[in-house]
Amino acid sequence: QQLAQLQKEKSEILKNLALYYFTFVDVMEFKDHVCELLNTIDVCQVFFDITVNFDLTKNYLDLIITYTTLMILLSRIEERKAIIGLYNYAHEMTHGASDREYPRLGQMIVDYENPLKKMMEEFVPHSKSLSDALISLQMVYPRRNLSADQWRNAQLLSLISAPSTMLNPAQSDTMPCEYLSLDAMEKWIIFGFILCHGILNSDATALNLWKLALQSSSCLALFRDEVFHIHKAAEDLFVNIRGYNKRINDIRECKEAAVSHAGSMHRERRKFLRSALKELATVLSDQPGLLGPKALFVFMALSFARDEIIWLLRHADNMPKKSADDFIDKHIAELIFYMEELRAHVRKYGPVMQRYYVQYLSGFDAVVLNELVQNLSVCPEDESIIMSSFVNTMTSLSVKQVEDGEVFDFRGMRLDWFRLQAYTSVSKASLSLADHRELGKMMNTIIFHTKMVDSLVEMLVETSDLSIFCFYSRAFEKMFQQCLELPSQSRYSIAFPLLCTHFMSCTHELCPEERHHIGDRSLSLCNMFLDEMAKQARNLITDICTEQCTLSDQLLPKHCAKTISQAVNKKSKKQTGKKGEPEREKPGVESMRKNRLVVTNLDKLHTALSELCFSINYVPNMVVWEHTFTPREYLTSHLEIRFTKSIVGMTMYNQATQEIAKPSELLTSVRAYMTVLQSIENYVQIDITRVFNNVLLQQTQHLDSHGEPTITSLYTNWYLETLLRQVSNGHIAYFPAMKAFVNLPTENELTFNAEEYSDISEMRALSELLGPYGMKFLSESLMWHISSQVAELK
Repeated sequence: QQLAQLQKEKSEILKNLALYYFTFVDVMEFKDHVCELLNTIDVCQVFFDITVNFDLTKNYLDLIITYTTLMILLSRIEERKAIIGLYNYAHEMTHGASDREYPRLGQMIVDYENPLKKMMEEFVPHSKSLSDALISLQMVYPRRNLSADQWRNAQLLSLISAPSTMLNPAQSDTMPCEYLSLDAMEKWIIFGFILCHGILNSDATALNLWKLALQSSSCLALFRDEVFHIHKAAEDLFVNIRGYNKRINDIRECKEAAVSHAGSMHRERRKFLRSALKELATVLSDQPGLLGPKALFVFMALSFARDEIIWLLRHADNMPKKSADDFIDKHIAELIFYMEELRAHVRKYGPVMQRYYVQYLSGFDAVVLNELVQNLSVCPEDESIIMSSFVNTMTSLSVKQVEDGEVFDFRGMRLDWFRLQAYTSVSKASLSLADHRELGKMMNTIIFHTKMVDSLVEMLVETSDLSIFCFYSRAFEKMFQQCLELPSQSRYSIAFPLLCTHFMSCTHELCPEERHHIGDRSLSLCNMFLDEMAKQARNLITDICTEQCTLSDQLLPKHCAKTISQAVNKKSKKQTGKKGEPEREKPGVESMRKNRLVVTNLDKLHTALSELCFSINYVPNMVVWEHTFTPREYLTSHLEIRFTKSIVGMTMYNQATQEIAKPSELLTSVRAYMTVLQSIENYVQIDITRVFNNVLLQQTQHLDSHGEPTITSLYTNWYLETLLRQVSNGHIAYFPAMKAFVNLPTENELTFNAEEYSDISEMRALSELLGPYGMKFLSESLMWHISSQVAELK
């Protein structure tokens, strides 16, 4: 009876839940394939060592982590049982039988209620292969997970610490491990040793790796902003295993260490990386040729900085609030900015790097590899063919190909090396890679060199992609606000809109429906950031204009009356009643500096403006999801709107009291304003003349483009309604000798002096402000009024 309702809705249920149901089926099929592959690997007794067969080991560990995170995420979907149950019920009602995948799917959902516990049992047979792969990280992970002081002492990433070796290529036996993500390694170690936990009791190296990883982080990213709290989960899993008290104590100690020290350790690392990346970016912008030999440094720097930023982002959201200071970094913008600068160098000077590595591959790598292959004691035919093809591919390269703009593609060669690793890493292989480590290390170096020729963009994504910010938009916006509020950081604020260009790299071709959602988010964030930057700059410019208008106001003729009267009084020796009237400060005093350390408000405004304008002027335009943004145009449009409002505001027209600024005073203020705006061209490449033309031309019409009143309409109204009316009433008359209107003596004193608004100098100022169109409008309105008054007289 209760299910009768479902009977009516069955087709809707099938339609709406099919996508979810078959996604679960996909997960189950993926799990089947992974289990089958892991069994095959165990049977073949594959040799894993990240420093030798890098691609094979990395992909093996990545596969296990993908599988683990997928099962954990599956267990976090609360409605999973309801979805498959409902779908199957509707399927039974419609087709008369259960869906064929339903029994296995239901069993998987039940089995993986506690996924890690289930997988710990499942991985018992795989623990030998997995632990071998993890223990091979003993040389790589501890070397990557050092403190900032150790980095500093080693002068890490510095090109100028040893000038004599500046042109030597940056070399390492483990090239791809140097820029391997620390984040990925920690996931491998923590999830890996949870799955093959037995090794922790018998191998000291494994235990050291495990402890080091536990002390470095409190949580790991499962997927985007989904996190996994390491210590609690590990403790809950180990608490039920007999004899694991020592392991549980280890976890508790590491948790304490992570909470108390990890924050400050990562803070110091970010501080070091800021200066290291700044130095690297500065040297490379001066000598881009060094991108050839020192390419490895660039990708290491990007990878290190990316890891630290992601660590901060993840922990700031998931940490106890008492230690919040270590998780608020007001200088994060600077680090991101230098990353963007390095990325820009790599994109700009790609051909320089290509030339270098094409010569490297053909002139050095091919020769060394050929020698290595010749000296192999045994080399089966298949392996021999692949090796020869490597040598031939590299020997055939030439600089002319780069000059002719030829597109290189070494994907086939890299795939062949991957195959070769698989052939030579199984136990029965006649050519065993374990016995020929030199070959593995040489090939890893060659593969890095090929990537420098054909995969620079992919390398940038691999080492410095920060699209994770797309899923931490609150933290992202907060960082941006902090950056704008801190004057020393505002010059780096362009880093935030530039980060929006990364967002599309987190989309995947298997999930096209996400593209629009992520694309829209990148556009709206980029637009908001650029708009805020332009507003901030506009506000600073407005403050400077206000100060300058006040200064130019002090130079108006009306202010010299007091000075003249004081001089006259002195001459006639008339003693004023008040003794020793204070000396008035003359205009210009503000420019006399007794001490350079005294910073005026205007100095602060100019400094803040130049810093922010550096950011706005940093890139002419940027492309976000096939839309082009031009930061300078944001500033131009904001300046136009503000200039329009300011001009109308400076007329100080008050309808109630019929007061208005004298045209000459308004002209002085407008000129002061324009002088400041003109100086903006020193900071940003914008066309201020265009702003002036747009705004001032609109002011010569009676309404501007937004339908708002202009100075033309305000002055026309005032001259007609106030001045002309008093002329008609006989309170004001024209005085030919002075060529101006003057007030006539009346009982009611007028609130204004007609002469001050109608003499020649005021009329000139007015005509300069209103321009020919405005004066035409004024005279037409005037003639219309006069003719209507003449008609009345008749």
